[in-house]
Amino acid sequence: MAETAKTREERMATESIGRLMASMTLPAILAQIINILYSIIDRIYIGHMEGVGANALTGVGVTFCITVFISAFSAFISNGAAPLAAIWLGKGDRERAEKILGNSVSFLLLCTVVLMAFFYLFQRPLLFMFGASGATIGYATDYLSIYLAGTLFVEMALGLNAFIICQSQPRTAMLSVLIGAVANIILDPIFIFGLRMGVRGAAVATVISQGLSAAWVVSFLMGKKSSLKIRRSCMRLEGKVLGSVFSLGISPFIMNATESFISIVLNHGLQAYGGDLHVGSLTIMQSIMQLFSAPINGFTQGMTPIVSYNYGAQNFDRVRKLYRWMIGMCFGFRLLTTATSMIFPRFYAGFFTNEAELVALTGEVMPVFMAGMLVFGLQNGIQPTFLALGQAKISLFIAVLRKIILLIPLAIILPRFLGVMGVYYAEPVSDAISAATATTLFALNIRKILSKEALAKIQ
Repeated sequence: MAETAKTREERMATESIGRLMASMTLPAILAQIINILYSIIDRIYIGHMEGVGANALTGVGVTFCITVFISAFSAFISNGAAPLAAIWLGKGDRERAEKILGNSVSFLLLCTVVLMAFFYLFQRPLLFMFGASGATIGYATDYLSIYLAGTLFVEMALGLNAFIICQSQPRTAMLSVLIGAVANIILDPIFIFGLRMGVRGAAVATVISQGLSAAWVVSFLMGKKSSLKIRRSCMRLEGKVLGSVFSLGISPFIMNATESFISIVLNHGLQAYGGDLHVGSLTIMQSIMQLFSAPINGFTQGMTPIVSYNYGAQNFDRVRKLYRWMIGMCFGFRLLTTATSMIFPRFYAGFFTNEAELVALTGEVMPVFMAGMLVFGLQNGIQPTFLALGQAKISLFIAVLRKIILLIPLAIILPRFLGVMGVYYAEPVSDAISAATATTLFALNIRKILSKEALAKIQ
């Protein structure tokens, strides 16, 4: 079994790049697309609830701030711990990799307890702060109260699945997502319409589905087919191990957590300068952006362990070929999908609502809101490359620049001069500047990073 696992992992250093990319990224891409269907399908069904669809969609959209923040803690692990485990596997130290996995499980358990307690206590005032109104708060609390019960499932399913990918088993990782997504697609109409539970039914379906995914991931990582195993002896939290995970995971955590704060700022601005209809338009556009991001996230998730493993094994020439593919593919896909959303905005909006006024508003603002994404594919490829190479500081700066330094201040300042449209303009301006900065930093630093000296500094 040990020889089989070792051989499977060594494929990342020996197999042709084209074949390896296909085997590692296609299942991950499919998994990400399926995973995003959790929220997308919820919103499609909710948006078409007769008579209340627009308010229900807006109410559930407000909870996005909290659900994204909860999932951000799993990003600490999936994007921080898993690449580190892959690097150590490349170095030949499986014991260290399993210690990273064990500490990750304990960290996610701790996060679950804290997050559930906090959001159950303060959910209502937080939802009003995040953009809920008297007409939408009921839908928001109905959805969130049930969703919070599945916090453990979210953390385990999203956080630990990357450990399956990093041992070169992307198909198994895809199955964990597929199981939950299929369940969600089946259960949504049953609970929402059949049992007439409305948004509460959507939340119940999501919790059950995430529970099935989490059970699959944990059982696999404790079973015989996993070369990295969850072991009780490795679950004792160690400061040195967590410090390494946090230093690399802080960047994706900020990217995900600040997505929540961005939604707060954007929702508040749209509510203040526009109203519920504008908040609803943001819910639709964020859903479309998530849908377009899913294949990119899957592609980079599949590529990251390959880059990390070869970096740990000092195969620097192979790493160069890999990151060129990653950046080029991300840029091309993002450019194409963004262009279609700008040309056919009403077509996309129609998937989420049949209310003419909301479709018309979304069609008007989407070309503005999405414009920066035309070049953002560069950052989509560069950011995970930095993570795969263990470059925590640069990756952190890029994450902070786009969300905290640029987008939040712009979303507050621009509406004072441009009204409600200023909120929409903040997104493309920050996206374009951030992508240009990431590209510049990559060009200036990549040669120094691909060296034995830089590799030796990774703990």
